[in-house]
Amino acid sequence: MTSRKNVQNTHMSEKLRELHGSLIEIVSVMNRPQRDEQMVREAGISLDRALFPLLVTVERLGPIGVVELADRAGRDYTTVSRQVAKLESLDLIERRGSAADRRVREAVISAKGKAMTDRIDAAREKIGRAIFESWDEHDFNELVRLMRKFAQDIGGDIDKDAEKPQELGG
Repeated sequence: MTSRKNVQNTHMSEKLRELHGSLIEIVSVMNRPQRDEQMVREAGISLDRALFPLLVTVERLGPIGVVELADRAGRDYTTVSRQVAKLESLDLIERRGSAADRRVREAVISAKGKAMTDRIDAAREKIGRAIFESWDEHDFNELVRLMRKFAQDIGGDIDKDAEKPQELGG
């Protein structure tokens, strides 16, 4: 039985390495400046490429503090703070005190920002439909289901996860 377990462990190790490679490829594509420029162009909006992912994150996850936003974006807090101020000056987001901690100012999407992210969503759907046009419905639905499950499992408590070895980390 040990032999079978070793084969399963070897298979799992190979598949985890393959999964990690695929994730690196996906993240690399998603992080390319040309990808954001394409999305902005397709949406027909005018927005600095550096502000684009922050605006989308505020719309999806807001209200959100600058520290969390910087952490999620993988950017320095001071840089994100300046970029959030720029989004606020463009009336794309609003800043307000946190309900949980009044010392924290959170960013929330404004009506103008929501209109912009709606256009981005439409552009994303158009691009996504082109990517998945050759996929059958079952495979697409399974991808969505499994990605949602993976996102939930990998997105657990960061502090708790820091105590465990990271198999899939960068």
